[in-house]
Amino acid sequence: MGIFSSIKGAIFGKDEDEKKSPAAAAGAAAGAAAAVAAAANAKPAGISEVDVAAKLDAMDGADKLNWRTSIVDLMKLIGVDPSFGNRKELAGELGDTDYSGTAEENIWLHKKTMQELAKNGGTVPAEFLD
Repeated sequence: MGIFSSIKGAIFGKDEDEKKSPAAAAGAAAGAAAAVAAAANAKPAGISEVDVAAKLDAMDGADKLNWRTSIVDLMKLIGVDPSFGNRKELAGELGDTDYSGTAEENIWLHKKTMQELAKNGGTVPAEFLD
């Protein structure tokens, strides 16, 4: 699991498949073939939107961290290690393969993270989408 997946999971919650044990997943696979045929006729489930700012503001310590502009504070707030290595990995996942940790790159990384959260079903303030 990548750093962005960890961020997304901390804010959106874990997917049901990630919560299942391997044994439960194996048992569920047995009924999967029958479910595929039924799913083909069903409406696709919509992504329920998550109010990212509200979720983050409600977390313990949000009032003491500048998560709205700082990628380091955002990562601290959700319990993801904000080390240079993790920020470099996140930058690579989001398209910057030459991340060196400058202030400008961290601003880009924060904004890009918020944009990706929006693309994945999150509602984020407009200031993050410019």
